[in-house]
Order: sequence, then structure tokens, then C-alpha cells
Amino acid sequence: MDALTDAELTILGLLVEHPRHGYELEHVIEERGVRNWTALGFSSIYYVLDKLAKRGLIEAMGPRASAKSRVPFAATEAGRAQCAAATREALAEPSPVRARVLVAMANSAALPDADVAAGLAERRAALRERLAELRAIRAAQEPLPVAARGIFDYSEAMLEAEIAWADTTLTTYDQETAMEKYDVKQARKDLYAPSAKDFAVVEVPELRYLAVDGHGDPNADTAYSDAVEALYSTAYTLKFASKADGRDFTVGPLEGLWRADDLSAFVERRKEDWAWTMLISLPEWITDDQVKAAVAKAAEKKDNPALAKLRVLTLNEGASVQILHRGPYDDEAPTLDRLHNAYMPANGLAFNGDHHEIYLNDPRRTEPAKLKTVLRQPVRPV
Repeated sequence: MDALTDAELTILGLLVEHPRHGYELEHVIEERGVRNWTALGFSSIYYVLDKLAKRGLIEAMGPRASAKSRVPFAATEAGRAQCAAATREALAEPSPVRARVLVAMANSAALPDADVAAGLAERRAALRERLAELRAIRAAQEPLPVAARGIFDYSEAMLEAEIAWADTTLTTYDQETAMEKYDVKQARKDLYAPSAKDFAVVEVPELRYLAVDGHGDPNADTAYSDAVEALYSTAYTLKFASKADGRDFTVGPLEGLWRADDLSAFVERRKEDWAWTMLISLPEWITDDQVKAAVAKAAEKKDNPALAKLRVLTLNEGASVQILHRGPYDDEAPTLDRLHNAYMPANGLAFNGDHHEIYLNDPRRTEPAKLKTVLRQPVRPV
């Protein structure tokens, strides 16, 4: 016996009460406010009627001239039995929460806080309007039988709970907006927003990072993806802990130090010869002990071998040449060739550290042509 959908059980239940045709069903659905607790449009009524009839759960009480002719339907004995069984099950079994807003909240990190707050405020206003409509429908039908009162009580309670949730969540967003949030990209625009037109020399101060070391092609080696996942899981654990203590920060972009015995491996993109240290910057107030606690907490959630390799790295690059690269990572070669073989020799500069890249976009969500990458090379006078 196939399970009944909510719409099918609703229509079948109305026909168990007594025979009705499609227009009568629409009137009852509208009058009782059924659409406040189940998605059932007018056109879908006839689709559901046809499905129930094909399954032998209802039958037409006369010939039908068209799909929407006013021929009443009545529940069959099989329909009454299945309606009763499905009703008992639905009464006893708690329904899982599948509100679409939960999907939206899970994705809300991709939006500015102001946009999330605006969407929630709009949702709250719509919920309040729906609650007012529901109460008006209820008032027009008082006094109600026990079952009808239960339906309206439940619907009102759910709407009130959603409104209360929206109120609480909006208050939280207001508090977070008021809390100063450190963003390394904004605080150090000189380091994270260089020009794409030409190379520039900057003085990079001592900075601390979460770091994981590795070797090999980042596109083929699972050690690389494990490292990136370990960095982000630890960084976000630190963010939430710090936020609870009253100091919030935006998790910085992924960065990487790249090295090879033969520097031509970068220009020629021989990735199997690359060694790397992937990084995410740390706010200055985060301590080593906090990092250890965050790593331990991240390890409780998922077994990732890279977490055991994660460390705090203090980097003092000093004088560095940098430029913004726009486009796919594999198109960096001509820029690196100009840097290594033209700009640095012409300005009397030599290598003084690993090649450093800062990935300002998420490559999973950004077209390759729109990727922005800071290319940085620590240097010293020849």
C-alpha cells in the first residue's frame, strides 16, 4: 500500500466526511484555511482526485463530462480504511522539520549580514500577515468542534513560533552588526588589494597563520584537499569561539606558500614538483592554546589526517613584490616569468622567501576568468 501524500490525505479525508465535487472541495479548503498547513492549489485538486480514483480509494458518483465537471466523488471502503490508517500514523509520528528557510540559513554565509536581516524581516512580516488571516478565518467559524480547534491551535502555534524565531534571529544579527568584526582584507588593503596593472613593492609585517605543509600536485593529491578542509574547519571553530567571547572576525582567504628546487617548475607549471604550505591568517588576539582547542574540537567532528599536521606559523616576509592576477591559476605563468626574469633583475632584487599566493575567490563558486589572486614574492637587494 503506497503512502498517501499530505495533499492526498487531505482530499481523501474531506471525501470521507461526505461526497463532494472539485468546486466544493475548493470552497471547504478555502473556508477552513487548509492552505495554511498544506500546499494544495485549486488546479491540483483535480490531479489528486484522479490519482485517488486510479488507486481505487475514491469513486465518481456519476459520469464525468470533463476533468473539471461537477461530479461528486465519494470515498470507497478501501479509501476509508487507508484514510483511517494514515490518520492514526500521522497523529502519532512527529514530522521532521524541512522548512526551506533552514536551507537558506545554511547558505546565508554567502550573503552580507544586512541582506540576511532584510530577508528575515520580510519573512517575519509575511508570517504576521498570515497569522492575522488565520485568526480571522477562525473567528468567522466559531464555535468550532474539537478537531477543528486543534487544527487552528496547531497552525497558530507554528506561526507564532516562527515569528518568535525570526525575532530572536534578527536580534542576534543586530547584535552582531553592532559588534566590530575584524577583516584582514579590510584592515590590510595594502597587502590584500594590490593593483593588477604593475608590480609594487610592499613591506609585509610579521603575521601569524594557521598552516599545513604538503607536496605534490594540488589538483590530484588528497593531502591538499585535506589540508584546506583542516584549515577552514579550524578557522571557523576559532571564529565561533572568539565571537562567543565578544570579538568577531571574518575568516581570511586561503593563502599558499609555494616552493620548488627548480623555480622554473612554477613557470612551466610542473605541479608534481611543487611543495606547499597552505595558510589562513589569524587575528593577533588568537592564542596558540585557542588554536589547539579548536583543532581538537574540529577533530571530534571529522577524522581528517591533516589536523594532526596543522600548526601556527609566524611569517615575516618583509620587502615583497606583488601584483593582482585575474583569471585561471594556470594563466599565472607569463606574470611569474616577467617577475622572475624581467622586473626583479631590472630592479636589482633577488628571491628572499617562498612564492606566496592569496586566493581572494572560492574557485568552486567563481568562473575561472573571474578569479582574483594576489601573487607575492619576498625579495632582497642583490
